Amino acid sequence: MPFLVPMKFVSPLWCMAVLLALSACTPELEADSVPAPHSPTPAPDPVDPPDEGTGENNSTAPDTVRYLALGDSYTIGESVPSAGDWPNQLVDSLALRLPDTHFTPAHIIATTGWTTSNLSQGMDAQQIDTAQFDLVSLLIGVNNQYQGLSLEAYELEFVQLLDRAVALAGGQADRVFVVSIPDYGFTPFGQSNQGNISQSLFGFNTSCANLTQQAGIAHYNITPISQQWPAAEDWVAPDGLHPSAAQYTAWVASFVGSVEAQLLD
Repeated sequence: MPFLVPMKFVSPLWCMAVLLALSACTPELEADSVPAPHSPTPAPDPVDPPDEGTGENNSTAPDTVRYLALGDSYTIGESVPSAGDWPNQLVDSLALRLPDTHFTPAHIIATTGWTTSNLSQGMDAQQIDTAQFDLVSLLIGVNNQYQGLSLEAYELEFVQLLDRAVALAGGQADRVFVVSIPDYGFTPFGQSNQGNISQSLFGFNTSCANLTQQAGIAHYNITPISQQWPAAEDWVAPDGLHPSAAQYTAWVASFVGSVEAQLLD
């Protein structure tokens, strides 16, 4: 059994006396030192998350788009059906993206063999500067390179063409875009001299890109796409020199979204 301590009897009167003595010795707290009752802070009302939108472009597309394409054989689509050239493919692609906009057929000023000087003369012959367009593109320079004309002359004439293109777009540089020069070294025609062709075109394309960007105009580099032959067997037209409709489709796919954004800007 556990060990028990014997209990002793204590008088109730004696206990009461002890309690009264203890209470007299206990100090009282001042009223100011007593903390006020603390109520928990109510939870804030729920806040709706910011509306991040649907990710769609809410800009309004123009009612009608008149498109002018300036260039050479690459712009007219030498050796491919007219529906396969890249300006017409671009119009078709934009029409699908902007179904509420009416696109007139692409107006093309371009001829096989044209240099920057030839293009300027061709524009003069059509008196095109009296017209206005909603979108203008420029692709020019391969024949300057092929004919051995100087890079300096190209740069001077190219800047003049850029100025005319902006004027034709109503002074809106953001409605103009430039496409780089494709590399014909990657074709059956140019493969035997591919290294020299590619190096020479690199100089022209570098100037093209720099001058375009300095003018505040969009520049779309399709040159790497043009260099996919012979891995891409259907990349060259039957003439063995110019891009096929399939290659032009790849060009358009690479920049159609950016051109759409230009129209919505």
